[in-house]
Amino acid sequence: MTEQGQAAWQNLQDRLRERGERRLVLVEGDRDRALAWLRALLPALALEPGLWLGPATDCPHPGLTPLAPGKARQWLGRETSLVVWDGWQGNPPDGFAAVSGTVAAGGLLFWLMPPLSRWSGFDDPDYARTGLEHLDQHPFAARLARVLADDPGVIRVSADRPSDSRLPHPPAPAQPFSVAGTEDQHRLVQQLVRFGLGRRRRPVVLTADRGRGKSAALGMAAAELLRQGRKQVLVTAPSELNVDTLFRHARNALADAIVSDTDGSLEIRGGGRLRFLPVRALLAQQPEAEVVMVDEAAAIPAPLLQRILLGWPRVAFSSTVHGYEGAGRGFAIRFREVLDRETPHWQNLTLTTPVRWASADPLEPLVARLFLLAADGPAPPGQAFSAQDIRVEPFVPGDASDADLAEAFGLLVAAHYRTTPADLRQWLDAPEARSWRARVGDTTVGLLWGVVEGGLAADLAEQITLGQRRVRGHLLPQSLASHSGFPEAASQRCLRVVRVAVADGARRAGVGHRLVAAAESGAIGEGLDALGTSFGGSEPLLAFWRCCGLRPVRLGLNREATSGEYPLQMLRGLSPAGTALAGRLQDRLAEHWLSLLPLAWPELEPGLLAALSEQLPATERLSDDDRRDLNSFAHGHRGFLLSLPVLRKASMACAVPAWLGTRAELRLWVGAVLQQRGWSELQAEGLCLGQRDGEDRLRAVIRQLLRQGPEL
Repeated sequence: MTEQGQAAWQNLQDRLRERGERRLVLVEGDRDRALAWLRALLPALALEPGLWLGPATDCPHPGLTPLAPGKARQWLGRETSLVVWDGWQGNPPDGFAAVSGTVAAGGLLFWLMPPLSRWSGFDDPDYARTGLEHLDQHPFAARLARVLADDPGVIRVSADRPSDSRLPHPPAPAQPFSVAGTEDQHRLVQQLVRFGLGRRRRPVVLTADRGRGKSAALGMAAAELLRQGRKQVLVTAPSELNVDTLFRHARNALADAIVSDTDGSLEIRGGGRLRFLPVRALLAQQPEAEVVMVDEAAAIPAPLLQRILLGWPRVAFSSTVHGYEGAGRGFAIRFREVLDRETPHWQNLTLTTPVRWASADPLEPLVARLFLLAADGPAPPGQAFSAQDIRVEPFVPGDASDADLAEAFGLLVAAHYRTTPADLRQWLDAPEARSWRARVGDTTVGLLWGVVEGGLAADLAEQITLGQRRVRGHLLPQSLASHSGFPEAASQRCLRVVRVAVADGARRAGVGHRLVAAAESGAIGEGLDALGTSFGGSEPLLAFWRCCGLRPVRLGLNREATSGEYPLQMLRGLSPAGTALAGRLQDRLAEHWLSLLPLAWPELEPGLLAALSEQLPATERLSDDDRRDLNSFAHGHRGFLLSLPVLRKASMACAVPAWLGTRAELRLWVGAVLQQRGWSELQAEGLCLGQRDGEDRLRAVIRQLLRQGPEL
């Protein structure tokens, strides 16, 4: 590269820094030539700190830190001056979107790829992770290429003729950009300080797009809280690297007041201390603190967030709204339910003005368009409508206009706690995907996304059942085969519903049921054996799917990291073979239910447990001896432990689960009889005053059951 060429790039970087902007540089063509060009260019550019996302042995400059694309989350809350992304080695959408948000004002993001004209047929190495390899066409990549080709802010460089590249010449700004606090941010800091000095049990939730200065505001607020007398301010996040910015701003604000500055801990004169603890260490140690700050909260499982919320008097949660992790808005929606229930006086705070780059920065809107990070669902229908007004039709996202696609994907994001850019790729590219759209007039009011799974060879299905094999995809068939023990679950073909989304203003109008009915008809038309779904178990969702004709066939043993709920799988047979399998799966779950409850699901929400028990086939018939024991427990002095076997047996007798679900003592019954939790634990939860009181309450339930309940 000539000195003149290097100077042109230096001038561009200087001017971008003055303007507070960033640019994507698309290097198209032969990978070896692209790397050779970068090795000649990079020594002339500012690249500290910089990242290389590709094989460490091919890093084009020693000043770049090698990082695997799958570990991009580690850089949340940090900044880079320059990033080189080797797309020839794979392009996980979540990782690319994450890294783009770390690029600071004046930064460049180099993307090494084939020419745009080849993207639709490019066999991206990352596809092997998802089962999308060896497809002739990739609508997701084709759409990315169209967006990039149409964006004037993208700098395109030909690896074969890099000297032919035309660099932009943005004009000098009237006022050079500087990373400085905005009025928005100063106001937020004041709000956070008032929160940290204020009343207990009034948590705050801070949500904003990336680059708005959330972490900096938390750091400045933490410093001011220590100055005003708080002794312990704790910070947690998915990784200590995530809080670099927070600690840097706290350190700058405290300046000479700091007497100790060690890894993850600042102490000032007077004994005030700001300290980082990993999430699980925080919950295990339970240290005292007046304030706890949770940064990048959307990347932390919901059950852990709830424990933090209830464990300290003042908790602040910070989360990205339109983030690569796809969890920001879902986090706000999902966690709002917990906040409303546990701490109804919580506060919602936000930031809108960018701090780390200028408002006119072209990289942020480009990445948002590429991955639909800011996709919003449709506006609600302008007037009331009836079921007859709903029109349901097949929807092919790869053929949709960008406006229709953004509207539909926005529905999926808003309806689910975690919908990521990788989901967008899977939805567009997977040939097994099936979708239906519900419309009222020209307004989209609902969307269903499903995927055809199963149909595996008999020998492979047997190996999956034995736990000897696992193949990509086929979530529902593999889960049912390996955990429930039926190889035919993997051999049969089913349509698994991945998402059902209904727009605000159109709920409770039958839209969801109409979508599921359309999916069922489509599955029957394809000759599939079953319609199924898998989701984080909750009473409302269980009730919805029950109304759609599906029945529970498996409850997972471990909570989902994303939803914090136990995965619940439901099925409806469509063919004779599928109907027979669904019945056998449900019978098997019912047979194992009482044995597994205290061991596998000791913390399952009582209402959900009762609703599941009600939907399972009755497995128990009481004998005369059983009825005599129940009578002795209800009207005599027969002890609880001696009566426990028959109480559990009665729980699964015909019609008893539904009857128990209407009793005021349901939570006590579930905890003591089904989950077999200790009396002291039940007392601590306020379900009884102790063992004697608890037993008396259960005796009263059995007296009611014998007197007015279903026939035993």
